[in-house]
Amino acid sequence: MQPTRLSRMLILCSAVVFVAICQTAVAGTLCVNPAGSHNCFKSIQTAVNHASANDLIQVEAGTYNEEVDIGLPVAIIGAGASASIIDATGLAHGIFVDGFDHPGLKQVTITGLTVENADFEGVLVVSASDVTIQDNSVINNDATPGLGFTGAATGCPNQPGDGVYEDDETGDCGGAVHLIGTANSIVSGNFITGNADGVLISDETSESHDNLLIHNTITNNPLECGIVLASHPPSGKTSPPYGPHFGVDHNTVAENISNDNGVKIGGSGAGMFSDGMGRGRVSDNVIIGNKLIHNGLGGVALHTHVGPAFGLPADDMSGNKIILNTIAGNLADQADTATPGRVGININSGDGGSPVRGTVISQNVISDEDIDIAVNTPAEVDMHLNSLLGSGIGVGDVCALDGSTVCTGTIDATENYWGCPAGPDEHGCTTFSAARILWIPWLQKTVGSH
Repeated sequence: MQPTRLSRMLILCSAVVFVAICQTAVAGTLCVNPAGSHNCFKSIQTAVNHASANDLIQVEAGTYNEEVDIGLPVAIIGAGASASIIDATGLAHGIFVDGFDHPGLKQVTITGLTVENADFEGVLVVSASDVTIQDNSVINNDATPGLGFTGAATGCPNQPGDGVYEDDETGDCGGAVHLIGTANSIVSGNFITGNADGVLISDETSESHDNLLIHNTITNNPLECGIVLASHPPSGKTSPPYGPHFGVDHNTVAENISNDNGVKIGGSGAGMFSDGMGRGRVSDNVIIGNKLIHNGLGGVALHTHVGPAFGLPADDMSGNKIILNTIAGNLADQADTATPGRVGININSGDGGSPVRGTVISQNVISDEDIDIAVNTPAEVDMHLNSLLGSGIGVGDVCALDGSTVCTGTIDATENYWGCPAGPDEHGCTTFSAARILWIPWLQKTVGSH
C-alpha cells in the first residue's frame, strides 16, 4: 500500500526529529542493572547523578523502585518497555525532567521503559525543550486518591510543587505524560493506560509550543481526556487577577489512537481547553489523522469559558485545525458546554461568549453520535468535506438547542456528505438544527470515494 500524503509528511517530521537526536554528541555511556554488576550502577538516578551532558544511560532489564529526576541533557535507553521498569510506588513521579530548577534544559531522551504506579504523573516535563519520550509504556500512575475533577481553581491533593509549577485546576493534577512550558519536543509510540488522563500539555511556567504527539495508543484513562491541550494561569497566580496565560500553540497531535478515556467523570478523546481563570490561549494547533472512539466528553472538544458575556477579555482559541480524524461513539459534553446527546466535535464558548475564530474542520469521518459537530460560539465556524454519518444531527447549532444567547456567528457547513446522496433532512440522512447553518451545496458521496 502506498503511503498517504499525510503519512509521508509525518514520517518526514519524525525523521527530522530523529536525525536531530542522532546528531547530538554523546560524551559517554553508563549502564544500570539491578545488581550493580559489571561496573554498572544499581539505580537509574545514581547513573544520572554521575552523568555528564549528552551521556547515554543504558538501563538493563529489571525493576527499579525509584523516581528519576533529570536536570541535564542525557539519553535514558531501556531494554524495552516489557523489560526495564520504573516502579514509582509511593513517589510523586516516575521521571521528572526538571527545566524549572535547571533553566535552559534541552535534549533529553527517554525510551524503552515502563513507568508505573507514581502518585501523580508517570513522566513530568517542566520548562524544557527538545525532549523525546518514545516507545514507553506509562501505566497505572495517578495513584493518589482524590484526583477527580471538581472544577476548583486549585486543590491538587498533596501535589509536589503546588504553587510553584502546578497550581492548576483539580482535573489536571496528574496524567501519564505531562508537558508544562515545553517546546519542540516529541511524544511518540507510547502505550498509555490506567492513568487519570493520557497526555497533557499546559502552560503554567511558559509557553508550550511546537510539540509533536504522534503514533501513541492512549486507552482506558478513566478520569480525564486522552489528549489535552490546556491553558492554565501562570505559576503562583492562584487567585484573581490571574493574568494572561502563556499559551499552548502550534502543537501537532497526529495519528494517535485515543479511546475509552474520561468515561468516569468526563474527558474527550482530544481536548483544547482554557480553564476560565484569566485570558487563556490555545491556538494554531493541529489535530490530524487520529482515531477518537468511545471517550466520555466527545471525540474533539474545544472549550472556552470566560469572555465578553462576563465583562472579561476573550480567550484566544483561534486558528485550530481538526482534520482527517475518525470519530465514533463518544459521549455527551456537560456543564456550560453541554450538548444534547453524544457528540463527535464540540466547538463551544460556554456562557462566556469568547469567539472561537479560524477553526478548520475538514475531512473527518464521524459516526455513531447523536450530534456529529456541535457549535456554540459568536463567530463564524467553517466545516467542509466531512462525512457526517451519525444518523442524527449532522451539524448542530447548540445555541438554538439549549437557549444560549451568546451565539451570533454563522455556521458554514457547505460541501459535506450527510450520510446519503440526497442531502440533509432527507430520509436516512443526518440533519441540521437551525436556519443559520449553511448547507447548500452538499456532497453526494464521501470524500475520496469513487
